[in-house]
Amino acid sequence: MSELSILIVDDEAPARKRLREVLSDCAAELPVNVAAELSSGREALEWLSCHSVNVALLDISMPEMDGLELARHMQSLSLPPAIIFCTAFDQHAMAAFDVNAVDYLLKPIRKDRLLTALRKARVFSPDSLERLTRQPRRHLAIAERGRIILVPIQDVLYFRAEQKYVTVRTAAHEYLSEESLAHLENEFGGEFLRIHRNCMVARSCIAGFEKSPHPAEGEAGGTSWLVLLNGLAEKLPISRRHRQSIKDLAGI
Repeated sequence: MSELSILIVDDEAPARKRLREVLSDCAAELPVNVAAELSSGREALEWLSCHSVNVALLDISMPEMDGLELARHMQSLSLPPAIIFCTAFDQHAMAAFDVNAVDYLLKPIRKDRLLTALRKARVFSPDSLERLTRQPRRHLAIAERGRIILVPIQDVLYFRAEQKYVTVRTAAHEYLSEESLAHLENEFGGEFLRIHRNCMVARSCIAGFEKSPHPAEGEAGGTSWLVLLNGLAEKLPISRRHRQSIKDLAGI
């Protein structure tokens, strides 16, 4: 029987120690290997950018990025692990299964329950699971110089597609993401407004609109418009195709 490689993610050291001990107790019946033990979602995403495991044991209540959001990020990996939540709280159970969790264990973790969950994980197949509707992420995970930067969605002013990357713009920084603009619009379309085939802006950050003396890119002649964003000097062009979608906001 091949052993399961396991990632433990919990911000509390005693909880990680307890999981290691219970996994050790399980080893005689189900070979397991703890590949890594990490204390935050950020660390987990950085580690998973270079490694893969069969199973991730995730706490839910963690600072900055909780286990449910971490699980949503993990689902975008080329080889996503089976996810087992290990938590002290039972109110997240329905949300846990909305991110395709294999099982949901309440602390203190017992050997028999963990063994049952691990056996489910052995037959886990990402391709066999229906992708359920789930809440948008609260952060983008941006890989930069060998580390993961968590960019809060609430800080993003706009997304703009440029060649094979998407520029993620906040008031203070620009980041490059490999996620497609179409994918970002599908997930965050309720919070962002498409103003051009290659750009969408945060609805909450729109400060106003003004006429431009120059036609929008790819358009010939006629009046064009720009969108103004709070905290940003740059003005972004609105294409004629997308002008209709902002009429309710600007009346142009």
